[in-house]
Amino acid sequence: MILLVGCGKMGGAMFAGWRAAGRDVAVVEPDAAHHPAGAALAVADAADLPRTLAPEAVVLAVKPQEAAKTLPAYARFAERSVFVSIMAGKSVGGMQALLGGSARIVRAMPNTPAAIGRGITVCCAGQGVSAAEKALAESLLKTVGQVAWVEDEALIDPVTALSGGGPAYVFLLAEVLEQAGIANGLPAELAAQLARATVAGAGALLDASSEPPATLRRNVTSPGGTTAEALKVLMDAPAWPALMTRAIAAATARSRELAG
Repeated sequence: MILLVGCGKMGGAMFAGWRAAGRDVAVVEPDAAHHPAGAALAVADAADLPRTLAPEAVVLAVKPQEAAKTLPAYARFAERSVFVSIMAGKSVGGMQALLGGSARIVRAMPNTPAAIGRGITVCCAGQGVSAAEKALAESLLKTVGQVAWVEDEALIDPVTALSGGGPAYVFLLAEVLEQAGIANGLPAELAAQLARATVAGAGALLDASSEPPATLRRNVTSPGGTTAEALKVLMDAPAWPALMTRAIAAATARSRELAG
């Protein structure tokens, strides 16, 4: 039995993957409209859970701002269950302060392509997590995409900035491509179609290819051609390279601020 605490978009995506894999899942979600079909049990509050419930894992998928008021109710599972947290910015130490110092916690950062099984999650195991518990956490998270591990918890902050927020940066690229197309005379509907298909297609090509991104970029760029002219602007040191470094640094700093 898996206990899922919070069944929003990410929690719901994970739930769907677990049910497809045949796992029994209990859900705590205050909004009854988000109680998923197929749950072994769905309640609005931890107080409504049976006292006999003994989940293998408790997956914490609530907003990080809700951690302080939510987590203490689950301290009773610390002896028998491993906790898997996907709350951005919440450190293992901060969660142990709310769950009890003996709580065994895997801190994980997924991203939203998990909704279609194409996410990537980076994990860090806290003190006391066994090899079997790590394997359980990995099996749960693999239902929504790739899984990687780091030993240094501090790396979860730049992971959050890069892959956690990364889909938003890609969607922004599609937005600005569309706007630039319109600004250069394309009809709005065509510009939107071209931007969406180009970003999606390039992502699929990157995924399917074993070549590094730099090689794929060069493959599109004829010397002296139109793409080369655009890249002169985008790859100028103060342009994309500096802006993306600043953006990831800002998001990393915010992740660290949220830790507690």
